[in-house]
Amino acid sequence: MKALHRISMNLVIVLLAGLFALAGGAPALADDATEAKQLVEKARMSLEGFETAKEMDAFRDLMKTAKGIFIAPQVLKGAFIVGASGGSGVFLARDAKSQKWFGPAFYTIGEASFGLQIGGTASEIVLLAMTDRGVTAFLSNNVKLGADAGVAVGPVGVGAAAATANLSADILSFSRAKGLFGGVSVDGAVVAVRDGLNEAYYGKKVNSTDILVKQDVENKQAAGLIHSIEKAAAAK
Repeated sequence: MKALHRISMNLVIVLLAGLFALAGGAPALADDATEAKQLVEKARMSLEGFETAKEMDAFRDLMKTAKGIFIAPQVLKGAFIVGASGGSGVFLARDAKSQKWFGPAFYTIGEASFGLQIGGTASEIVLLAMTDRGVTAFLSNNVKLGADAGVAVGPVGVGAAAATANLSADILSFSRAKGLFGGVSVDGAVVAVRDGLNEAYYGKKVNSTDILVKQDVENKQAAGLIHSIEKAAAAK
Protein backbone atom coordinates (compact mmCIF):
# COMPACT_ATOMS: atom_id res chain seq x y z
CA MET A 1 0.00 0.00 0.00
CA LYS A 2 2.84 2.40 0.80
CA ALA A 3 4.41 1.74 -2.59
CA LEU A 4 1.08 2.41 -4.29
CA HIS A 5 0.72 5.62 -2.28
CA ARG A 6 4.18 6.82 -3.42
CA ILE A 7 3.35 6.01 -7.04
CA SER A 8 0.13 8.00 -6.76
CA MET A 9 2.00 10.97 -5.28
CA ASN A 10 4.64 10.88 -8.02
CA LEU A 11 1.99 10.66 -10.72
CA VAL A 12 0.28 13.76 -9.38
CA ILE A 13 3.56 15.69 -9.37
CA VAL A 14 4.41 14.70 -12.94
CA LEU A 15 0.95 15.59 -14.22
CA LEU A 16 0.97 18.93 -12.39
CA ALA A 17 4.29 19.86 -13.95
CA GLY A 18 2.89 19.22 -17.40
CA LEU A 19 -0.35 21.00 -16.61
CA PHE A 20 1.38 24.15 -15.41
CA ALA A 21 3.58 24.22 -18.50
CA LEU A 22 0.60 23.95 -20.83
CA ALA A 23 -1.60 26.36 -18.89
CA GLY A 24 0.99 29.08 -18.49
CA GLY A 25 1.73 28.42 -14.85
CA ALA A 26 4.80 29.76 -13.08
CA PRO A 27 7.94 29.05 -15.14
CA ALA A 28 10.43 26.65 -13.65
CA LEU A 29 13.01 29.44 -13.36
CA ALA A 30 10.63 32.00 -11.83
CA ASP A 31 11.94 33.91 -8.87
CA ASP A 32 10.58 32.07 -5.81
CA ALA A 33 10.45 35.19 -3.65
CA THR A 34 8.35 37.05 -6.22
CA GLU A 35 6.07 34.06 -6.74
CA ALA A 36 5.57 33.69 -2.98
CA LYS A 37 4.76 37.37 -2.53
CA GLN A 38 2.25 37.30 -5.39
CA LEU A 39 0.64 34.12 -4.08
CA VAL A 40 0.08 35.70 -0.67
CA GLU A 41 -1.56 38.76 -2.22
CA LYS A 42 -3.78 36.65 -4.49
CA ALA A 43 -4.77 34.54 -1.47
CA ARG A 44 -5.86 37.69 0.35
CA MET A 45 -8.04 38.76 -2.56
CA SER A 46 -9.56 35.27 -2.85
CA LEU A 47 -10.40 35.17 0.85
CA GLU A 48 -12.08 38.56 0.70
CA GLY A 49 -14.14 37.36 -2.25
CA PHE A 50 -15.35 34.33 -0.28
CA GLU A 51 -15.97 36.38 2.84
CA THR A 52 -18.20 38.95 1.12
CA ALA A 53 -20.19 36.64 -1.19
CA LYS A 54 -23.88 36.42 -0.28
CA GLU A 55 -23.84 32.64 -0.83
CA MET A 56 -21.21 32.10 1.84
CA ASP A 57 -23.18 32.56 5.09
CA ALA A 58 -21.99 29.21 6.40
CA PHE A 59 -18.41 29.96 5.44
CA ARG A 60 -18.52 33.15 7.50
CA ASP A 61 -19.91 31.24 10.50
CA LEU A 62 -17.36 28.44 10.20
CA MET A 63 -14.44 30.88 9.95
CA LYS A 64 -15.08 31.90 13.54
CA THR A 65 -14.19 28.45 14.85
CA ALA A 66 -11.74 27.31 12.19
CA LYS A 67 -8.31 26.31 13.44
CA GLY A 68 -6.59 26.74 10.07
CA ILE A 69 -7.23 27.91 6.54
CA PHE A 70 -5.75 26.89 3.18
CA ILE A 71 -6.26 29.25 0.24
CA ALA A 72 -5.42 28.30 -3.35
CA PRO A 73 -6.15 31.34 -5.56
CA GLN A 74 -6.00 29.37 -8.81
CA VAL A 75 -6.37 25.62 -9.18
CA LEU A 76 -6.19 24.55 -12.80
CA LYS A 77 -7.94 21.50 -14.15
CA GLY A 78 -7.04 20.27 -17.60
CA ALA A 79 -8.13 17.01 -19.13
CA PHE A 80 -7.35 15.08 -22.25
CA ILE A 81 -7.67 11.33 -21.63
CA VAL A 82 -5.57 11.72 -18.48
CA GLY A 83 -6.75 14.53 -16.24
CA ALA A 84 -4.82 16.51 -13.70
CA SER A 85 -5.73 19.40 -11.45
CA GLY A 86 -3.55 21.47 -9.24
CA GLY A 87 -2.20 24.78 -8.07
CA SER A 88 -0.34 26.47 -5.26
CA GLY A 89 -1.72 27.80 -2.03
CA VAL A 90 -0.95 29.04 1.46
CA PHE A 91 -1.93 27.67 4.87
CA LEU A 92 -2.26 29.66 8.08
CA ALA A 93 -3.08 28.33 11.55
CA ARG A 94 -4.69 29.90 14.61
CA ASP A 95 -2.76 29.72 17.88
CA ALA A 96 -5.01 28.11 20.49
CA LYS A 97 -3.84 30.34 23.35
CA SER A 98 -3.45 33.77 21.79
CA GLN A 99 -6.04 33.23 19.02
CA LYS A 100 -3.59 34.94 16.66
CA TRP A 101 -3.01 33.61 13.16
CA PHE A 102 0.44 32.55 11.97
CA GLY A 103 1.90 31.77 8.57
CA PRO A 104 1.71 31.49 5.70
CA ALA A 105 3.31 28.19 4.77
CA PHE A 106 3.36 27.34 1.06
CA TYR A 107 1.98 24.21 -0.60
CA THR A 108 0.78 22.66 -3.82
CA ILE A 109 -2.55 20.89 -4.14
CA GLY A 110 -3.37 18.45 -6.91
CA GLU A 111 -4.93 15.21 -7.97
CA ALA A 112 -4.88 12.89 -10.96
CA SER A 113 -7.75 11.11 -12.64
CA PHE A 114 -8.20 8.81 -15.61
CA GLY A 115 -11.07 8.63 -18.04
CA LEU A 116 -12.34 9.77 -21.39
CA GLN A 117 -12.47 13.50 -20.81
CA ILE A 118 -11.58 16.78 -22.42
CA GLY A 119 -11.79 20.34 -21.24
CA GLY A 120 -10.35 22.60 -18.57
CA THR A 121 -11.40 24.86 -15.72
CA ALA A 122 -9.80 27.20 -13.23
CA SER A 123 -11.08 27.48 -9.66
CA GLU A 124 -10.30 29.17 -6.38
CA ILE A 125 -10.35 26.74 -3.46
CA VAL A 126 -10.49 27.42 0.28
CA LEU A 127 -10.16 24.64 2.85
CA LEU A 128 -11.10 25.24 6.48
CA ALA A 129 -9.32 23.03 9.01
CA MET A 130 -11.92 22.60 11.76
CA THR A 131 -10.01 20.19 14.02
CA ASP A 132 -6.51 19.77 15.43
CA ARG A 133 -6.14 16.71 13.20
CA GLY A 134 -6.90 18.86 10.18
CA VAL A 135 -4.17 21.32 11.13
CA THR A 136 -1.69 18.56 11.95
CA ALA A 137 -2.17 17.06 8.49
CA PHE A 138 -0.75 20.23 6.95
CA LEU A 139 2.39 19.92 9.08
CA SER A 140 3.47 16.88 7.06
CA ASN A 141 5.58 17.17 3.90
CA ASN A 142 2.60 15.80 2.02
CA VAL A 143 -0.90 14.70 2.93
CA LYS A 144 -3.61 12.87 1.05
CA LEU A 145 -6.95 14.43 1.89
CA GLY A 146 -9.57 11.92 2.89
CA ALA A 147 -6.92 9.44 4.00
CA ASP A 148 -4.78 11.47 6.41
CA ALA A 149 -7.59 13.86 7.32
CA GLY A 150 -11.34 13.60 6.85
CA VAL A 151 -12.81 16.03 4.32
CA ALA A 152 -16.33 17.11 3.43
CA VAL A 153 -17.89 19.62 1.06
CA GLY A 154 -18.81 22.82 2.88
CA PRO A 155 -22.41 24.10 2.80
CA VAL A 156 -23.16 26.91 0.34
CA GLY A 157 -26.26 29.02 -0.20
CA VAL A 158 -28.02 32.13 0.99
CA GLY A 159 -29.11 31.60 4.57
CA ALA A 160 -27.18 28.33 4.86
CA ALA A 161 -26.35 27.61 8.51
CA ALA A 162 -23.08 26.18 9.73
CA ALA A 163 -25.15 23.55 11.54
CA THR A 164 -25.89 21.96 8.17
CA ALA A 165 -22.20 21.19 7.64
CA ASN A 166 -20.63 17.86 8.39
CA LEU A 167 -18.91 19.13 11.53
CA SER A 168 -17.31 15.75 12.17
CA ALA A 169 -15.01 16.38 9.18
CA ASP A 170 -11.50 17.63 9.85
CA ILE A 171 -11.55 19.82 6.75
CA LEU A 172 -14.39 21.57 4.90
CA SER A 173 -13.94 22.67 1.29
CA PHE A 174 -15.32 25.60 -0.70
CA SER A 175 -14.68 26.83 -4.23
CA ARG A 176 -15.40 29.50 -6.80
CA ALA A 177 -15.27 28.88 -10.54
CA LYS A 178 -16.37 31.31 -13.26
CA GLY A 179 -17.70 33.63 -10.58
CA LEU A 180 -19.94 31.00 -8.99
CA PHE A 181 -19.44 29.78 -5.43
CA GLY A 182 -19.98 26.19 -4.38
CA GLY A 183 -18.69 23.22 -2.48
CA VAL A 184 -15.98 21.10 -4.05
CA SER A 185 -14.80 17.56 -3.37
CA VAL A 186 -11.08 17.39 -2.66
CA ASP A 187 -11.18 13.81 -1.42
CA GLY A 188 -8.02 12.14 -2.72
CA ALA A 189 -6.18 15.37 -3.47
CA VAL A 190 -2.53 15.55 -2.46
CA VAL A 191 -1.20 18.59 -0.59
CA ALA A 192 2.60 18.91 -0.59
CA VAL A 193 4.97 21.48 0.92
CA ARG A 194 6.76 23.93 -1.39
CA ASP A 195 10.09 24.17 0.41
CA GLY A 196 11.53 26.57 -2.17
CA LEU A 197 8.82 29.17 -1.60
CA ASN A 198 9.03 28.82 2.18
CA GLU A 199 12.78 29.40 2.10
CA ALA A 200 12.54 32.33 -0.30
CA TYR A 201 9.74 34.00 1.67
CA TYR A 202 11.40 33.71 5.08
CA GLY A 203 15.03 33.97 4.05
CA LYS A 204 16.11 30.60 5.45
CA LYS A 205 15.21 26.94 5.33
CA VAL A 206 12.11 26.33 7.43
CA ASN A 207 9.43 23.67 7.59
CA SER A 208 5.72 23.99 8.29
CA THR A 209 6.19 23.33 12.02
CA ASP A 210 8.73 26.16 12.26
CA ILE A 211 6.25 28.52 10.62
CA LEU A 212 2.93 27.47 12.10
CA VAL A 213 3.69 25.92 15.50
CA LYS A 214 7.04 27.21 16.72
CA GLN A 215 6.33 30.55 15.03
CA ASP A 216 10.07 31.06 14.53
CA VAL A 217 9.72 33.28 11.46
CA GLU A 218 7.52 36.02 10.08
CA ASN A 219 7.30 38.19 7.00
CA LYS A 220 5.73 41.64 7.20
CA GLN A 221 4.43 41.19 3.65
CA ALA A 222 1.85 38.77 5.08
CA ALA A 223 0.26 41.45 7.27
CA GLY A 224 -2.57 42.15 4.80
CA LEU A 225 -3.53 38.49 4.49
CA ILE A 226 -3.36 37.90 8.24
CA HIS A 227 -5.49 40.98 8.88
CA SER A 228 -8.15 39.75 6.44
CA ILE A 229 -8.20 36.32 8.11
CA GLU A 230 -8.40 37.78 11.62
CA LYS A 231 -11.25 40.05 10.53
CA ALA A 232 -13.12 37.13 8.97
CA ALA A 233 -12.53 34.92 12.03
CA ALA A 234 -13.54 37.50 14.62
CA ALA A 235 -16.70 36.67 16.56
CA LYS A 236 -19.63 39.03 15.96
